Amino acid sequence: MSNSQSVFTRERFIMIKFLCNAFSLNMLNSLTSTIRVDELTLGQAQVMTVDVDSAVGHADTAAVFGNVLCTPVPMARVTVQLVPGDQILVGQYVGPRLPEGASILPEGASIKWALVSIS
Repeated sequence: MSNSQSVFTRERFIMIKFLCNAFSLNMLNSLTSTIRVDELTLGQAQVMTVDVDSAVGHADTAAVFGNVLCTPVPMARVTVQLVPGDQILVGQYVGPRLPEGASILPEGASIKWALVSIS
């Protein structure tokens, strides 16, 4: 099985700190870091959300994530600080601006899921 086809399981990635709706260099404890981004399927992302704290800072985005992931995702405006060995699950919304009060993806929108690992 090639790297791009590897299976992601919750057991393999036990250092996931947060579910986030974005990734920023500001999250890094040190800018001298290596960042790896692995795109995930929705099914892989769903496995990753078990017992993971939310750092999704907007209520509408959290509602849409919860709907897509089939699990509650609370809105939580927290400061995320990552050190080597940390991993976060990022849902990158792609599409038009979410309408106020949205809880489902608007037509033409999608979410790209990624596992971001810091070393």
